[in-house]
Amino acid sequence: MTDTKTETALSSDATEVRAQKLAKLRETIGDVYPAHFHRTITNAELAEKYKDLESDVETTDVVTVAGRVYSSRNSGMFMDIHDAGGKIQIFSHKDVTPEEARNMLAMIDLGDIIGVTGIVRRTKRGELSISAREITMLTKSLLPMPEKWNGIADVEIRYRKRHLDIMSNDESKLRFQQRSKIVSGIRRFMEEDGFMEVETPMLHSVYGGATADPFKTHHNTLKQDMYLRIAPELFLKRTLVSGLTDKVFEVNRNFRNEGVSTRHNPEFTMMECYWAYADYEDIMDLVERMFAELAMKIHGSTEFMYGDKEMSFKGPFKRVPMPDAVKEVTGIDFLAMKTDEEARTAAKAAGFEVEKDWTWGECLAFIFEEKVEGTLIQPSHVTHFPKDISPFAKEVPGEPRLVERFETYCNAWELGNAFSELNDPEEQRKRMVEQLEQAHARGEKDKQLDDEFLDAIDQGMPPAGGLGIGVDRLTMLLTNAPSIRDVILFPARKAKAD
Repeated sequence: MTDTKTETALSSDATEVRAQKLAKLRETIGDVYPAHFHRTITNAELAEKYKDLESDVETTDVVTVAGRVYSSRNSGMFMDIHDAGGKIQIFSHKDVTPEEARNMLAMIDLGDIIGVTGIVRRTKRGELSISAREITMLTKSLLPMPEKWNGIADVEIRYRKRHLDIMSNDESKLRFQQRSKIVSGIRRFMEEDGFMEVETPMLHSVYGGATADPFKTHHNTLKQDMYLRIAPELFLKRTLVSGLTDKVFEVNRNFRNEGVSTRHNPEFTMMECYWAYADYEDIMDLVERMFAELAMKIHGSTEFMYGDKEMSFKGPFKRVPMPDAVKEVTGIDFLAMKTDEEARTAAKAAGFEVEKDWTWGECLAFIFEEKVEGTLIQPSHVTHFPKDISPFAKEVPGEPRLVERFETYCNAWELGNAFSELNDPEEQRKRMVEQLEQAHARGEKDKQLDDEFLDAIDQGMPPAGGLGIGVDRLTMLLTNAPSIRDVILFPARKAKAD
């Protein structure tokens, strides 16, 4: 184990050496952080352009590249510099590099950002290189680089200092590049499917659209407390009421003041959409098409590995009503029960601890979470949720205890939640009032009725299917990430103690 005091001393010494070099550079070249420098080609473009250049061949092409120094050999004669797209080797030798440029080598440390102008060549060993004619210091790094091959072992440092994680870990770098492709792929898919993207407020005077504890703030000008959005649902539905579009979506940041785990972060990204004149079965088809397209974008196939499990995003996904799934796993037939008391008695008889005031639907949902969720490894749509826990969904015809709602599961995780949206204004008000009363009974005194949303629904919202997709969890699956914090660039961290 490395001695902490020794490690700190080495770091301090290395930092002091860099500070001394910075001072000397200021004396000799002046501006060590110049505002103007123009490269003519990126490393990735260079690799592509000269991919057919044979070994031991030097061109007459002069290029200007730039990047961070990741390695240095033979007193700087050979350096590897990296930009966002890849690396290039820099060759500096008295036969090809002017003395003024060679004098810079002793001042260059790993982590510095330099610009190089020179001739493109490929070495005898097949390494694409630049024979340096001019070297420009662009940024002097005052802190040592993390060790490239081992990366950052301390997980907390990786999350707190993400720039170092990406700098030293190609897997992390690739993962965030893939995340960008996933988010842009979702947007492109939705737009090509006819959906219009909108932006709704992140500051709400009344929080709603989901059941969660909000983050609270204060608006100085309006002189009122406000809440960071826990869901955009109620504003997006008002967009449908307006007639602006029949298909609306938003890639949105939500905030829920709740626990942190490998699958939960208080700040997270969702894609939420509403589709007029569609229902939850139409939304199931949309999810399957979207997931298959995203898998193809990242992996070139609808099949991919997550850990040691092979996943398949090839549709159609398994579709199973929640009561049927519970019966299959536990043998408990909730549809045969008529009362809340029967449901509680059956749950207790099967060894489950349930609250004395739980309803039929709450018992069903609890046992599903306890016994069924963990079995849903391949993508599955679980349908027919209890109305007790689904205040915004339409009833299943012929079974008023259930609603037209589904959640999409994969790897035992919930990835999406969708409804045939309730648009009966009287029923909607009734359910929201009941939800409010339950919240107040739990001690959520800040919870209010969203009268502006109810007023909009009174105006008339077309029948619609609605969907929320957890972008972070979906990205975890598609990039083989073990924790949600591995796919959030800068996850929430506790402030460091003084």
